[in-house]
Amino acid sequence: MGPLIDLPLIAGSFLVAVVVGLTGMGGGALMTPMMMLFFNVPPLAAVSSDLVASAAMKPVGSFVHLRRGTVNLRLVGWLCAGSVPAAFCGVFVARAFAVGDGVKYALGVALLLAVAGLAAKTLLGGRGGAAEANEIVVRPIPTLLVGTVGGLIVGVSSVGSGSLIIVALIALYPMLKANQLVGTDLVQAVPLVTSAALGHLLFGDFQLHLTVSLLIGSIPGVYLGARISSRAPGGLIRAMLAVVLLASALKLLNVGNTPTLWALAGAVAVIAAGRMWQVRAAARTSSESADLVRAR
Repeated sequence: MGPLIDLPLIAGSFLVAVVVGLTGMGGGALMTPMMMLFFNVPPLAAVSSDLVASAAMKPVGSFVHLRRGTVNLRLVGWLCAGSVPAAFCGVFVARAFAVGDGVKYALGVALLLAVAGLAAKTLLGGRGGAAEANEIVVRPIPTLLVGTVGGLIVGVSSVGSGSLIIVALIALYPMLKANQLVGTDLVQAVPLVTSAALGHLLFGDFQLHLTVSLLIGSIPGVYLGARISSRAPGGLIRAMLAVVLLASALKLLNVGNTPTLWALAGAVAVIAAGRMWQVRAAARTSSESADLVRAR
């Protein structure tokens, strides 16, 4: 076991946690690959330690959103009904994958799904209305299924409590505003990652020195990010997150440096084009609204 405090890991976990608090995404999707790619942590140990740290980190951001009323608790309940048992079962799947590079490849695929989800979120983002969090009509069965699938993925790879589930929430509940999505997702992730963390404590490869460093950096980082996100959406951060997730996924899947650079360049170009389209669409909508006002 290494030293109890790892300063580079603390700094890295702080930056990741700011993104988690700001967007509700990127905890396992960034923290676990960071440990594997930059600190040479074995895959199962990275997943186990990240989930245990997340179980302590998530409540910090959740508390901020609960105080500001940006959480739908009925939605949280249906998600957790599926995700909590599925996350615990995911630990056994992770142990089965742990032979060779199974966990590493499973994590890479999960990150690609997260990138696809972020792209879908960007395309669907303009649909969001101004409904209050508690005015949303909950759809129990689809929400339960989202929780079950998301919980299983989190138990296996530590990815999905934000990156995948929040995208599914946008598809099911497009009227939720950005800060309501982040708040609801952070609160539902608390019992989800706690269940997965318990499974990894019992059957995984938890390492105390990794988790201590993660917690020292993560708790202040997620609090700072949540304070910002409870007041404003993080569109630019989400775009940056998509690029980082894509790079992490390709490296975990052993894609060469040249194809990775081309893929990242293409992603940046697509993001820039999408942003320009959104700006022009917003300008057209504003112009049409002004014309209607003048016509009256």
